[in-house]
Amino acid sequence: MHSTVNWISIKKYEDILFLFWKGISKIEINRPERHNAFRVETVKEMIDAIDICNERKDIDVLIITGSGNKSFCSGGDQKTRGEGGYLGKDGIPRLNILDFYKKIREIPKPVIAMVNGFAIGGGHVLHVVCDLTIASDNAIFSQVGPKVGSFDGGFGSSYLARHIGQKRTREMWFLCKKYSAEEAFKMGLINKVVPLGDLEKITIEWCQTIQKRSPMSLRMIKRCLNAELDGQHGLMQLAGDATLMFYLTEESKEGKNAFLEKRNPNFKKFPRFL
Repeated sequence: MHSTVNWISIKKYEDILFLFWKGISKIEINRPERHNAFRVETVKEMIDAIDICNERKDIDVLIITGSGNKSFCSGGDQKTRGEGGYLGKDGIPRLNILDFYKKIREIPKPVIAMVNGFAIGGGHVLHVVCDLTIASDNAIFSQVGPKVGSFDGGFGSSYLARHIGQKRTREMWFLCKKYSAEEAFKMGLINKVVPLGDLEKITIEWCQTIQKRSPMSLRMIKRCLNAELDGQHGLMQLAGDATLMFYLTEESKEGKNAFLEKRNPNFKKFPRFL
């Protein structure tokens, strides 16, 4: 996949590239020899990178992709799978990809999956949990858990069903079929299909359009869309951002200033909206 911009490295990692250009960041799984399958260390690095994205004010939107032209992500690296999870260098079994999925939903910035080839298993769930998915015309989508003795009962099933319905979701999991980018688009699984050579260019264009939108509006609509499925945790995040918005109002500032000035607040000067 040809890069259309001059990306600058934010931080060096072993398994991923973490790049930046004009308010856009990119996390790129860089294990093409393993079809961009993730191991425990890969996920730890992605979690670190997305935390940096969350903290940096100059990052507006995040792209997640894979290196090369053949694979977005082929899920968990089965060579590192042990009893109870995937084995890190410390020998402890983990399923820390679930923590990264949660990070994607929690970050108050749009996350776009740029799918350049196979999105398989946990790699398929990875694009599903992103806010938007743009795929190249050579992309292939598939769930494979039942073929390798695994399954995803969380976002990979319930949230997937919100995209494509119960019947299609059961078909994907029970049959483990492969679906082309066009088939994925028609079933509502992805947002757009583009030629591989134009994938990054068009994804960047989408990012630049998003950058023109109100960041608080984007933050709140993402929270609202997540809250229904994320239960009390989602409501807590939505309520936290509502508190943030209230703190920015003159009414809230009056309460704080009155406390600091040791006087009674005058809330009567603020209108009651019907």
